[in-house]
Amino acid sequence: MADTLILACPACNTLNRFPHDRLAAGSAGKCGQCGAPLFAGHPVALDTTSFEAHATKSDIPVLVDFWAPWCGPCKAMAPQFEKAAARLEPTVRLAKVNTDEQQDLASRFAIRGIPTMILFHRGREIARQSGAMDAGAIERWTRDALDR
Repeated sequence: MADTLILACPACNTLNRFPHDRLAAGSAGKCGQCGAPLFAGHPVALDTTSFEAHATKSDIPVLVDFWAPWCGPCKAMAPQFEKAAARLEPTVRLAKVNTDEQQDLASRFAIRGIPTMILFHRGREIARQSGAMDAGAIERWTRDALDR
């Protein structure tokens, strides 16, 4: 295992080197560019550019919730996804993609129903789940997918 990890800043998307042992200890760390915390326990909103930094170039897994503002189940799941972010970080970054605003990402990943969660690691899709879930189910599903 590498001594350092590459982590994308949730505020400015700058890639930061971060000591692996500090991540394991739960240290949040700060961005070398903007000074923002690298982990705040909240999902990060992604667009096409920031998606590449977080889901492709970052060394930690990223769980992305593809959603839309008009979707009832998406609205119901939003606070649950927020709770899961507080529990899963810093092991996993949680992020959200608004499929109405980021149609290219929705198309690229063949999103047919929302909410759909996709777990990525270094740009590769690990697992996919459609339908609203509570925070506990999101956590279990994510940990089970990472253990496979």
